[in-house]
Amino acid sequence: MLPTFDPRDTEAGSRILEDITSNAGHIQEQVLEEILTKNASTDYLKGFLNGQSDKGLFKNKVPVVDYEDIKIYIDRIALDGEPSRILTNESITELLKSSGTSGGKQKWIPKTAEEGERRAFFSCLCDTVLNSFELRYFQGLNDGKALLFVLINPDIRTPGGLVLRTGSESEIKNRKDRYPQFILCEDTNQSLYSQLLCGLVQRDAIVSVGTFFASGLLRIIKFFEEHWQEMSSNIRTGQMSDWITDPNCKRAVSLILSKQMPDLADSIDLVCQEKSWEGIIKKIWPRTKYVMAIITGSMAQYIPALEFYTGGLPVVSPVYGSSEAFFGINMKPLCSPYDVSYTFIPNMAYYEFLPIDNHQDPNCTNRKDAHLKDHIVDLANVKVGQHYELLVTTFTGLYRYRMGDIVLVTGFHNSTPQFKFGQRTNVVLSIHTDKTTEQDLQKAVATAIQILEPLGFFLLDYSSYADTSSIPGHYVLFWELQLRSNDIIPELDQVKMEKCCSLVEQSLDQKYKMLRNQSISTIGPLEIRVVKQGTFNVLMDFYLSQGTSLNQYKTPKNIKSEKAIEILDSRVVGKFYSREVPNQDS
Repeated sequence: MLPTFDPRDTEAGSRILEDITSNAGHIQEQVLEEILTKNASTDYLKGFLNGQSDKGLFKNKVPVVDYEDIKIYIDRIALDGEPSRILTNESITELLKSSGTSGGKQKWIPKTAEEGERRAFFSCLCDTVLNSFELRYFQGLNDGKALLFVLINPDIRTPGGLVLRTGSESEIKNRKDRYPQFILCEDTNQSLYSQLLCGLVQRDAIVSVGTFFASGLLRIIKFFEEHWQEMSSNIRTGQMSDWITDPNCKRAVSLILSKQMPDLADSIDLVCQEKSWEGIIKKIWPRTKYVMAIITGSMAQYIPALEFYTGGLPVVSPVYGSSEAFFGINMKPLCSPYDVSYTFIPNMAYYEFLPIDNHQDPNCTNRKDAHLKDHIVDLANVKVGQHYELLVTTFTGLYRYRMGDIVLVTGFHNSTPQFKFGQRTNVVLSIHTDKTTEQDLQKAVATAIQILEPLGFFLLDYSSYADTSSIPGHYVLFWELQLRSNDIIPELDQVKMEKCCSLVEQSLDQKYKMLRNQSISTIGPLEIRVVKQGTFNVLMDFYLSQGTSLNQYKTPKNIKSEKAIEILDSRVVGKFYSREVPNQDS
């Protein structure tokens, strides 16, 4: 049984947090024992354990798997309506869908009522940490309001009768009493417009601004940039725009926008008419103390853009979680965005770790290697400074499941390890025998963009694909650049852009460089296509139209959809190629 407490009681919450992080190893063994006792008789585990719940047998016999290995079992439940006991003896009540943009394919993850209780407990612990740091570092937050942007899509039912939702939609729809009515609007534009409008009317009361992911917050800022004049007009006249027709939105906004407020509209106009939108969040909501969004992993690329728009406000990255499970809490919310580590909460799931040599490509480990489990360590035995691939075993039917995330052990909170979350190990680009991971690509892009930073540019977003329409094939990167001055992007310097292409290539691994250096090259020069401003918003709109939720949208780093490539190609304003063959000695 998980302990219950009021998250506003920071003293009680802190005691619980200290207790469970002081006994991480013991709690992890209890969690594994409970999972096996409950689920050893499932169809999946019975094939390896013969109905036994022995932990040693589990570690010796149950294989390391990825989603494709268990998809057949999930499909039997989701599509054919077979019982939950195929995977878990808890009753599956819904399926949580991943965004489908980070790894290229959407995943359906089982969720049960009991898992909802575990996640609610985790959320209370997170609230305890946030409440404690607010009380310690900020005055006046208790008499202010948090502006947290949350959006939902209509429910989908699988042929087997289960509801299919994102993790955030599951939280909102299962706990409707906690959320304003307009959040329950399933029209993204109407809901976002309404939330922004209410935030503007109450601009002097807002003390924090946030959403789930950094990419989503940037999309919200762009939406505001496109609609602020209309919103200002609504505030000036006290009337909402006619295109807002959703009853929930109209009802909720009418309670806040109840009269003409010309002075407030004038003050908003004054801020938004400035040439540069640097610091726009702080200027629009002047009492804001911090911004909240997840900025680790693939979201780290958006840190410079967030720093630009937030005007130096702290950016708090509160948790490390996923559709599969909730993992860790940031115990130092005010740390640098580049230094965020998460303390794993040991009673959420059972965690294991596959060591990764600090100088090797994680994908060079054979994903189906029967000896993988010989190298696995548990939570209590990880070492500071070591990189690991995260495996998770849950109550809901995932066993030794590869998350695809690389984590670095940075220290301990009591006896519980703290991890820095890196890029995923999935391959995003592949031609011939080269396989470039998301982690490698992000590092290479971060190195190359430094060429343009002294000119006032920052990279707003990027993506890529392997162009095999000609021989040899080559990698194409789409870059959307922005000037800090908010001016229109001038004609780009050919030499500097070609240098960016070369730096990306030089930062990739030895296999790529070898293939580029062969006498008959099997990979052609890398290409950067610069796209016009707003392009990645158009790309996001395309994916949202396909059913992806803005709450968990992540720009796909490997574009596979022909339609998406067409969208990007139609907005290209400059093409540049590497003019140098990468040096294999560096």
